[in-house]
Amino acid sequence: MPMTPDQRVHRARSPWWFNLLGKLLEPWVRIKREPAEPATLLAGQTAVCYAIERDGVSDALILERACREAGLPSPMQILNLPGRRRRSVFSLSRRDGWLFGRTDARGPKEPIGQLIQALEDAPERDIQVVPVSIYVGRAPNRESGWFSVLFAENWIVVGRFRRMIALLLNGRDTVVHFSAPVSLRSVMTESNGLTPERLTRKIARVLRTHFRRIRAAVVGPDLSHRRTVVDAVLNAEPVRAAIASTATKENIPLAKAQRRARDFALEIAADYSHPVVRSMSFLLSNFWNKLYDGIAMHHFDKARAAAPGHEVVYVPCHRSHADYLLLSYQLHYSGVVSPHIAAGVNLNLPGIGPILRRGGAFFLRRSFKGNAMYSVVFNEYLAQLVDRGVPLEYFIEGGRSRTGRLLAPRAGMLVMTVRAFLRAPRRPVLFQPVYIGYEKLMEGKSYAGELSGKAKEKESLLGLIRGLKVLRQRYGHVTINFGEPIALTPMLEVASPDWRDVTGDADAKPEWLNRVVDDLADRIQININRAADVNPINLLALALLATPKHAMAESDLLAQLELTKAMLIELPYSDRVTVTSMNPAGIIAYGEQMGWIRRVRHPLGDVLVAEGEQAVLLSYFRNNVLHLNASAAWVATCFLNNRRMSRSSVLRLGRIIYPFIQGELFLPWDGEGFAQQVQDTIDFFVRRGILESTGDGRLLERGPGQDDGAYQLRVIARSMLQAFERYYIAIAALVKNGPHTMSSAELENACTLTAQRLSLLNELSAPEFFDKALFRGFIQKLREARIVWTDEEGKLDFDAVLEDMVRDARVILAREVRHSILKITPGDKGDRDLDARPPVDPDGSSAGDSLHDRHVANEQTRHAKH
Repeated sequence: MPMTPDQRVHRARSPWWFNLLGKLLEPWVRIKREPAEPATLLAGQTAVCYAIERDGVSDALILERACREAGLPSPMQILNLPGRRRRSVFSLSRRDGWLFGRTDARGPKEPIGQLIQALEDAPERDIQVVPVSIYVGRAPNRESGWFSVLFAENWIVVGRFRRMIALLLNGRDTVVHFSAPVSLRSVMTESNGLTPERLTRKIARVLRTHFRRIRAAVVGPDLSHRRTVVDAVLNAEPVRAAIASTATKENIPLAKAQRRARDFALEIAADYSHPVVRSMSFLLSNFWNKLYDGIAMHHFDKARAAAPGHEVVYVPCHRSHADYLLLSYQLHYSGVVSPHIAAGVNLNLPGIGPILRRGGAFFLRRSFKGNAMYSVVFNEYLAQLVDRGVPLEYFIEGGRSRTGRLLAPRAGMLVMTVRAFLRAPRRPVLFQPVYIGYEKLMEGKSYAGELSGKAKEKESLLGLIRGLKVLRQRYGHVTINFGEPIALTPMLEVASPDWRDVTGDADAKPEWLNRVVDDLADRIQININRAADVNPINLLALALLATPKHAMAESDLLAQLELTKAMLIELPYSDRVTVTSMNPAGIIAYGEQMGWIRRVRHPLGDVLVAEGEQAVLLSYFRNNVLHLNASAAWVATCFLNNRRMSRSSVLRLGRIIYPFIQGELFLPWDGEGFAQQVQDTIDFFVRRGILESTGDGRLLERGPGQDDGAYQLRVIARSMLQAFERYYIAIAALVKNGPHTMSSAELENACTLTAQRLSLLNELSAPEFFDKALFRGFIQKLREARIVWTDEEGKLDFDAVLEDMVRDARVILAREVRHSILKITPGDKGDRDLDARPPVDPDGSSAGDSLHDRHVANEQTRHAKH
């Protein structure tokens, strides 16, 4: 950018010593500009004056070099001010004296006053003030020395010696952040009526606030010592009231109740330390190198663009103990402040807990029941964090998923966050869903064991030491995808336009609060799934686990992988889903390299197989992306036991089953949206020649059983078949026993036992098949749809439509599967045939097996052609 006329008239060379210092400093400093082309921020030929946060020769040298490299006017140029000569830069603070001077916060008043006076003397002129933030060593990378983290950028105002050390150690990681310029003339016009002195103070205050906000975003929040935060919690009115109530109720001295509250606060509170965070980042970079082959992030730029000005709450899926470490590390490494993380108190282990606490972890108990004071203290602590603008991270699933699916959300932390915002809505809250995808899990074997009935092993220091053996293995790649953020305020506006009427009340519990929180929890889970990453292991699991022996001929596996990838790309689930770039052959080779599959050589063609424990563990990775396959699996399932079906039958039955699939997999569509997705999927299968459309598109037909297309449909269908079998187990058990005979808990237990038995008989390698939580969720969906309800005695009654759903199952499930389930399912009414009457289409024709008998002549003609 060329010099402005004001700066060209009175150009002055920098002092010789300034240029010399610049030459000496240049080899030690590598500058990253944000934005990369700051010249685009400036306005025309208006004079430029830079504002920096701290006074110092090093900052002036760095600024001068950054401006020179970006083609901006030099901060050392002289501004043409009437009666004065001053350079084009000033700082918000300055130090009196050369070696031991103190910081003087009055620094900006003189230069700002001079600029204002110059504009008053020349009404036709303007000056654009550009705030520039300079950070030396914000986040030393894995090549940095351990000592470097101690001299990285922080909130402390350092002396010249410490700044020199920081430049020598971390100068190659220097960030110069140019903000949008502020027209001084516009500020004066908007502040008409203020005296020059008050206007000077106002501009200095605005700049100071701006620099604090930028520093908080880049370096992290300026947190007081933990004792200060704890004192603020204990002095809050709700906590004082809880202390008094406890003292009265338990008849104990007030001082004892206060000590108990303080103990609770100290047990909960983080003790955030910037040096510890940087040290942990340094250590973790080496740790990740030993464990993983790479960590990829997608859509982070969108997340970073949405964050400024918001209280950001990161809500990732929870699949491993590595989740929170990975996310915090990647955020810190990418220039965003690490969040405070809600961690279970079970992780507050000797030696480990203090480190996690200084890294930003705050601890909570699994249950607050029976301890009102603890609940009040924790709520107040969270409110303090939200009020201070500290970014947060927590897992709304409540625990790690043992199946690979998203778990039903537990809304406790969401309720507390929303209520904290309602109490003091100073900064809008933004929930940032995050999907974390792995190719191998450190906890995989323990998950499979727990689902098979083994007791969950409690966290302990000894267990942690034993777990260090995981460092001997490699775990492939990790992907972190940022989903679409969710703003809280618009949701509150929809729920209640008068929501601001309850703000400021710490005890407010409006009747619409639970509805907002439930909707928020579902949207978070949906947006996590909409940001899924499909890696090679996910694709192999989808294909191989859909075969009886978890084996496929290499040619068939190549074709299936190609079909699945094409379907994911041509029918995108959302614009944030990412799919591996590997081709089918590369995916197979990678699966062999990772040890997930084994190649069996054969003269007629090699076979790829997932054996034993590997097949069980692969079910986890299939479940990660099962939701992406839902519409295709439904269409394919309709043709497992039918050669032909009408398009209307596929859509009608899909609308019936969709609410249950949606609840289990957190799918994003409403009923009509799912129907459209099914239509698009059918059209895709028709384009690929897997289905044939006849009768003006009303009828659909697959090839004979030995046809390649029919085989590919069977593979796709079986990825979801176990879910449909679970649904059938639940409704068959209820109908078989009759109304008013089973409670929800009894039905849940009967379903779990039936599924376990069926799994043993059929050697299913999917422990989530008999996961009690999935049956519980299905029963809850039946209740929400008013298909099932509870009578006065706590027993379940049901609508007649439930028997129709049992009969509809014959469209999907083979006769032997239905009979096996009915034979195993415990019941009081005998083994009556619950699906004696076939399901019927709206046009009066059979929707199930009888479709084989329709248009027989046409079918025979087609077979003859083949």
